[in-house]
Amino acid sequence: MAGRFPQRPTRTTVRGGHAGVPGGIPGGVPRQAGAPGRVRRWVPEGPLDLGLVLGPLRRGPGDPTFRATPDGSVWRASRTPAGPGTLRVRAYGGEVRGEAWGPGAEWLLERLPELLGAADEPGAFVPRHRLLAEARHRRPGLRLTRTGLVLESLIPSVLEQKVTTVEAYRAWRLLVRGFGEPAPGPGPAGGRMFVMPAARTWALIPSWEWHRAGVDDKRASTILRAVRVAARLEQAVGMEPGAAQARLEVVPGVGPWTSAETVQRSHGAADAVTVGDLHLPGIVGWALAGNRSADDSEMLRLLEPYAGQRHRAARLILLSGKVPGRRAPRMPVRRIAEL
Repeated sequence: MAGRFPQRPTRTTVRGGHAGVPGGIPGGVPRQAGAPGRVRRWVPEGPLDLGLVLGPLRRGPGDPTFRATPDGSVWRASRTPAGPGTLRVRAYGGEVRGEAWGPGAEWLLERLPELLGAADEPGAFVPRHRLLAEARHRRPGLRLTRTGLVLESLIPSVLEQKVTTVEAYRAWRLLVRGFGEPAPGPGPAGGRMFVMPAARTWALIPSWEWHRAGVDDKRASTILRAVRVAARLEQAVGMEPGAAQARLEVVPGVGPWTSAETVQRSHGAADAVTVGDLHLPGIVGWALAGNRSADDSEMLRLLEPYAGQRHRAARLILLSGKVPGRRAPRMPVRRIAEL
């Protein structure tokens, strides 16, 4: 019966970039309340799974910049070079319909194909392991997104440094809701969406608000240093992923882990491996060689046959759900007052 029904998301597949997007209502796109936005229609080449493509952009189930709705739509609120914008994407009948609102609407629609993986080359990936072949077969709609926006991926990645996902998601949610601005347009039912704060606004957040969000001084300082050179960092989107990572890592506090997590989203970097991760080497080692104790060097050795596509290989492993059993307690959620 494998393949007849969709796989149920697990903690690992969610980390691999799986966002549950309902199938929607047959027969078209439901009418939305509020003023209509700008519209663009696009026909992708081959299958496209919105939940897999856009899933890595969601920072937790309560992310105020991301929403998947029962009609099969994915909503995103972004701060573009042209200003804030809201994008609603819906796939049906082999076609994608994008609708956008706000000053950034035209910018978002212009880059809609790249956001949905048009610049990705999944055919360049040749599986050399049965697990990866099966994972790719079960996820034919997987494409690597390219947002063209650096800061919106860098800041939440910094918040995720050396803490649990629960802590990081809570910090992102509180800071965006507290200091961002309401997303333009009608928005989905079930709660208002927000655009993340502008670079100057991040720089003006009081220290006690960082603490209330559970962000220690080290991560807060890294974000403050990054937003001071926001324009230079955003220029990195025009560079090759390796050069972009090097520019990001000039900012003290941004290392290989954070830069890789950023360019995977901003550039659609198929080869950007996340090194320095607590769990990923063991997951890759277990999936490809039965070695749950693999370190970064062993992970890179195992992924060497996939040079140029190592991030895709790691992501397919995560989406396969094959992980070693837990042998240690979960990392505790820390209280900022105790640090």
